[in-house]
Amino acid sequence: MEYFISKLSFENSRQLIDNVIAHSWDGSSFTDLGQKDRNWLVSIILKGYGIYSIDKKSDGKWSKRKKFFYDGNIFTWNISIPKNIQKHKTFVSFYHKEDEDKRIEFDNRFSDLIINKSVNDGDINSDNSDGYIKQLIQQGYLNDVTVLVVLLGPKTKCRKHIDWEIYGALDLRVGDKYSGILGIRLPSHPDYNSNYYDEDEYPERFIENFKSGYAILKDWTEDRYLLQEYIEQAFSNRENSGMIVNKGILQLTKDLCQ
Repeated sequence: MEYFISKLSFENSRQLIDNVIAHSWDGSSFTDLGQKDRNWLVSIILKGYGIYSIDKKSDGKWSKRKKFFYDGNIFTWNISIPKNIQKHKTFVSFYHKEDEDKRIEFDNRFSDLIINKSVNDGDINSDNSDGYIKQLIQQGYLNDVTVLVVLLGPKTKCRKHIDWEIYGALDLRVGDKYSGILGIRLPSHPDYNSNYYDEDEYPERFIENFKSGYAILKDWTEDRYLLQEYIEQAFSNRENSGMIVNKGILQLTKDLCQ
């Protein structure tokens, strides 16, 4: 039997582990053991079992990473592991036709780090009028979201539904507080892995809020620790609501490209 850790948190002093999310492996499958404390970790080590960090692959399956070591006083491991903290209600905005694969990979890798409030394919009847679709997205899906993640591909900039979703996340009429905004440049985006940005390659509503300091812009990552940090940054930025740029930008009435 081997044991695995997917998330952990420290005591206030940050010197010792406080709790972890644990899993076991019986040779054929993983079992989620839920939250365990430091005493449990010590007992597992003293029984002679191995403890390792665990990561999610693009297909959503867990994979074994680095081993935990215990010197009789403290644990050490040589990899960043997500924190066991409150999960935020997150809506993922993306261009369904071209970026669906990355949305699926996002869900597979990071689903346990967030509470997913996204629209799934088929949830909204595309035969309805634009006004009805907009209202359904904003009032039915965004009213309690705290972080909006925008997957930025080459054509995200010109999709009306993405503009509406960003608008709704920044409109207090939809929820009781503004949502944080996190833009993630996909490898297909022209600015991916660049130290600069071309304003014309982003949805206007997003880039104006990035320029104001409200929205966060990052490159696509497979690192669960980093992704969690990005979401926390966007969540924290809700305190800077005076930076939001929304009402002065006209909502798109049609897609600007095919």
